[in-house]
Amino acid sequence: MPTLIVLRHAKAVTGFGTADIDRVLTDRGRRDAAATGDWLRAGGLVPDRVLCSPAARTRETLDLLAVDAPVDYEPVIYANDADELLALTAEAPEDAGTLLLVGHNPSVHQFVHDLTGRAPAAFPTCALAVVDLPGAWSETRPGLGTLRTVRTPKG
Repeated sequence: MPTLIVLRHAKAVTGFGTADIDRVLTDRGRRDAAATGDWLRAGGLVPDRVLCSPAARTRETLDLLAVDAPVDYEPVIYANDADELLALTAEAPEDAGTLLLVGHNPSVHQFVHDLTGRAPAAFPTCALAVVDLPGAWSETRPGLGTLRTVRTPKG
């Protein structure tokens, strides 16, 4: 049974004078990302593969997670469309038992809802959802996932 971890990037600086794609993390964001990596490892949720937006804030979040897995930087994640995230997940390599997707709101929040039929009311920065899927990645469809857990930096 594949496991999908959907993670919103950690807290980033405001975009004044900086292109959106180049925004980096705040000090709090860096702390939250590192703590999230510790939480993943403690729970045995180490990904076999990572799909990550090419934005600076998602790349920095991923670096601070300190997971050791092959990474594909996918521009379609930055495009912020939940349907595109579903299509991308369905193309994941079948040998990846646990897949981590690092992206942006509102698409990651909507994606979790579409996959599971439920999602938390809010999906703040550095929130993650762990979703169990019943079959192969190629069979990923809306409503087939089971929401195992949600974690936010504050609780």
